[in-house]
Amino acid sequence: MYIKRNIDSDLLAWKSSSNRKPLLLRGARQVGKSSSVRELGKTFDNIVEINFEHKDFQAAKGVFERHSSPRHICNEISAFFGVEITAGQTLLFLDEIQSCIPAISALRYFYEEMPELHVVAAGSLLEFALEQLPSFGVGRIRSLWMYPLSFDEFLRAMGFDILADNIKNASSETGFSEALHQKCVELLKQFLLVGGMPEVVAEYVKSGSLFDCRQLLDDLTNTFYDDFAKYRKKAPVLHLREVFNAIIQQTGEKFVISNVCELNNAQVKECLELLEMAGLVYSITHTAANGLPLGAEINVKYRKFMLFDTGIYQRYLQLDLAKILNAENFENINKGALAELFVANELKKAAPSNSPTSLYYWRREKDGSQAEVDFVIQRGEDIVPVEVKAGTKGSMQSMFLFLKEKNRQYGVRTSLENFGKFDNVQIVPLYAIGNKL
Repeated sequence: MYIKRNIDSDLLAWKSSSNRKPLLLRGARQVGKSSSVRELGKTFDNIVEINFEHKDFQAAKGVFERHSSPRHICNEISAFFGVEITAGQTLLFLDEIQSCIPAISALRYFYEEMPELHVVAAGSLLEFALEQLPSFGVGRIRSLWMYPLSFDEFLRAMGFDILADNIKNASSETGFSEALHQKCVELLKQFLLVGGMPEVVAEYVKSGSLFDCRQLLDDLTNTFYDDFAKYRKKAPVLHLREVFNAIIQQTGEKFVISNVCELNNAQVKECLELLEMAGLVYSITHTAANGLPLGAEINVKYRKFMLFDTGIYQRYLQLDLAKILNAENFENINKGALAELFVANELKKAAPSNSPTSLYYWRREKDGSQAEVDFVIQRGEDIVPVEVKAGTKGSMQSMFLFLKEKNRQYGVRTSLENFGKFDNVQIVPLYAIGNKL
């Protein structure tokens, strides 16, 4: 079962582009990269797929190790597979390309010598492989980033296309009826438990069983732990596990390095960098937010880290499924961190696939005047503070302080409330946040 993804339209646009470059699809393991490329392959006469991690393709791997000429490479691969590689008719798909450094290097030559051929490469743990290259085809390769399914994609996979369109078109002025709002909240709760990993979503669409999804999530969590062995040259597996667990425990809070037992600062920082490079966690960095770009005034000493998927997150913590499904709010569920994690993920997924976004928050620490805004985003030329509430209530003192201090026109509060407005604060339901920022 193939689940339609938002990136599908980007892949089709790339196919028909007159100024096409070899495409590199990047993202964490199991987020659906290979499936999306194979779906694109259906629009060609044929697809030639090479998986560099599979033992059956070691001969093809050797072709890239011997040749840099695209024509020599295509001739040998054609002979190997018994399939003619024809420009305009064939999609050449190089999967798990991080396992063949010469193949990554060869991508630039396809652009220079065979630009008429459609070439897509995909990989996970790819950032580690790119570190080994002195240069990486600047201007000759196009990258797209892929993530687990967003809530919008989840709704469409479940057959709620009309509802997804309504959420996208809703506003603070129009809002939803209470009945429709509650339906969206119930679907959001399901998504928080299922998460956005395509295999798990496909199972939920088919069976509707959270128990079956839980088993798949357990399998995935074990896979990610097993993958840590692939970082061994960079950092010991036990160190990575300890830092990974610390990130889960500190979700929604400033990450405190000293809380990671038995590791020094340098070891923790190295593990944090590796986990972020692998796409398993996202950092949210403090910004002074005095102007654009937001990244110009950051303080890396103040950072939060979020796991890349809510389903994976709740399985690591062994959260009570029934408690989440029946809860009126998320304030008592892991101190509301699940809501903030969801928003962080939706912001990452909402960015254009060719331009991954960095996440920022604002923090003020003065005696008797501490304040924190969960996210600070750029909307056109505006700087917009975003506060996340796990329920339907909560003060907005930090929000109003930010707006006054930074002389900003409006902010956004996202919660389990319906669409609405309060003074100069737009109220956006959690389920709509990916469409509205």
